[in-house]
Amino acid sequence: MDRGLAGSNIVAMAAEPNAQGTQSRAVVVGAGMGGLAAAIRLSAAGLDVTLIEAADGPGGKMRSDPSVAGPVDKGPTVLTMRPVFEALFALAGERLADHLTLIPQPVLARHWWPDGTTLDLHDRVEANLDAIRDFSGPREAAAFRRFDRLATEVFAAFEGPVMYAPRPDRGGIAWAVLARPRLWSALMPGRSLDGLLRQYFRDPRLIQLFGRYATYVGGRPAHSPALLSLIWRAEAQGVAAVQGGMSQLALALAGLAERLGVRIRYATAAARIVRQGGRTSGVQLAGGATLPCDICVFNGDPAALHQGLLGDGPRNALAAPATRPRSLSAWIWAFAATPSGAPLIHHNVFFTENPAAEFGPIGQGRMPEAPTLYVCAEDRLGTETPIGPERFEIIMNAPAGIKADSHEEPQCRTRTFDRLARLGLTFDPSPPPSALTTPAMLARDFPGSAGAIYGRSPEGTFAAFRRPTARTGLPGLYLAGGGAHPGAGIAMAALSGQHAAAAIMQDLTSRSASMRMATPGGMSTGSATTGRAPSR
Repeated sequence: MDRGLAGSNIVAMAAEPNAQGTQSRAVVVGAGMGGLAAAIRLSAAGLDVTLIEAADGPGGKMRSDPSVAGPVDKGPTVLTMRPVFEALFALAGERLADHLTLIPQPVLARHWWPDGTTLDLHDRVEANLDAIRDFSGPREAAAFRRFDRLATEVFAAFEGPVMYAPRPDRGGIAWAVLARPRLWSALMPGRSLDGLLRQYFRDPRLIQLFGRYATYVGGRPAHSPALLSLIWRAEAQGVAAVQGGMSQLALALAGLAERLGVRIRYATAAARIVRQGGRTSGVQLAGGATLPCDICVFNGDPAALHQGLLGDGPRNALAAPATRPRSLSAWIWAFAATPSGAPLIHHNVFFTENPAAEFGPIGQGRMPEAPTLYVCAEDRLGTETPIGPERFEIIMNAPAGIKADSHEEPQCRTRTFDRLARLGLTFDPSPPPSALTTPAMLARDFPGSAGAIYGRSPEGTFAAFRRPTARTGLPGLYLAGGGAHPGAGIAMAALSGQHAAAAIMQDLTSRSASMRMATPGGMSTGSATTGRAPSR
C-alpha cells in the first residue's frame, strides 16, 4: 500500500488555482526516477505539468548503450521495494504488471573470493542460514541470524520515520529505539557498519560481504554508519530483474506520465531557474525560451544549485552541508560478449583479497589497486543460460572528483579484466574503450555531481539527517532524486518524488487558503510574534 499520497486523496486535493486564478503550472527538470515520480503525482493531482530532460530519453542515471545483444544497462541494476512503483500506476487506475515484466530473483547475488570459495544469498532466511553454515560453519550461521534480526528491526524502525516521512523524524526514531533497545547497537554515534559487523562475525569474508552494502549508497564500510545494515533487509525482502533491462522501467514510467497528461520534452536542457518576487517563476531553457511556472521540481544533483549552475536565483536555496562531502563514483563497463569460466547468475560480486587496497586508494582520490568488482549478467534472469553474446555491466568503485587521465582506460581495463580472469571469468571479445564510462564522464553528464553517483556521502553518524529534503529555501523550488531525502537507490529516488509532490500540494493548499482570507486592498496586520512587521 502507498503510505504517501493515495490515489483517491491526491485527486481530492486537486490543485488549487494559482494567484492568477488558472491551473497551477509545474516544470520538472530531469526525467530520473524522482522527476518521473513527482511529475506523475502532480499531474494526477490536477497540476499542469511539463517535464524537461537534457538527454534523448528518460531515466537519468538509468541509461543504456546499444550492443549486438540489445540495449545494455550502464546504471542501476537492483530493483527492490516493488510497491513503491505499483502505487504510481495505481494513481491512473493501472497495474505495473501490465506494462513491465519483473522477474523475481530468489538468489539475490553470488559472491566470489580469490581463495575459490563462493556464497549465494537468498530471499529466504532459512536458505541463507543453510548456505552460511555450509560456507563458514554453525557459529557464523548463528551470528547471521542475530545480525538479520537486528537489520530487520532497524529497517522497520526507519521505514516510517525516515523513508516514508518528508524529513527524518528524530522523535519517531527515538520512540523506535525505546521500544527496541537492541537497536542502540546500530545507532550508537561513531559506530560504523564495519564495526557493527565485527561484533557479529568472525569470518572476514562475511564482514566483507555485508559491509558491501555501504557502497550501494556511495559509502565505505569503515566510514559509513551502522544503520546502513538496513539495506541488507531492503534487498532480502525481494529483488527483481526487469525483462529487457532497467531502462524499461524508466520508459514505462514516462509512458504513464504522458497518459496522465504530462508533457515531456527530451533533448531540452534547463539553463536557469528564474526567481521573481522572491519565489520561483520559470525555467529558462538552453535555447533561450522560458517556461513560466508556479512550481519547479529539480531532479538533478542538488550541488548544481549551490554551485550556481542553474543561475543565481536558487544558489542560496541549499546550505553547503546539504551537498558535501560527495559520495563514491564508479568506473562502469557496459558491453556485449560471450563469457566463459565462472557460472554467473544475474548479480555477482567478485571480492578483493585486500579491502585496504580498495578503499585506501579511494580515500586518497585514486583508482583502487585491488578492487572488488560487481558483474551484472543482464540476460541471466532465470535458470537457462543464454546462447551467444550476452549483455554485461561491470562496476568498480571510484572516488568522486577524479579527473580524466590518458592512462585511465588501460589501467581500469587491467584492474578489471585481468583480475576477473585470475578469478576464472573471461569475455570474448574484450570490450572496446568506448564501453567504459569514467567518473569524469559522469561529472560531465550530471552537472554539479563531480561524478558522485549518489549525491551527498552517507559517511558520518548524522549523514542521513543532513541530506536535503524536498523543500528548499526558495519558495516554489523543490527537490527530487537520489541526492535528496530519503537518499540513493531506485525506490528511494521514487519516494523523493512522492515527498516533493506531497510538499507541493500542502504548500499550494496553504497559499490558496491565505489568498482567500486576505483582506481586499492588501492591508497588512501585525502578528503576535512580529509586532509591526507584516504578517506572513
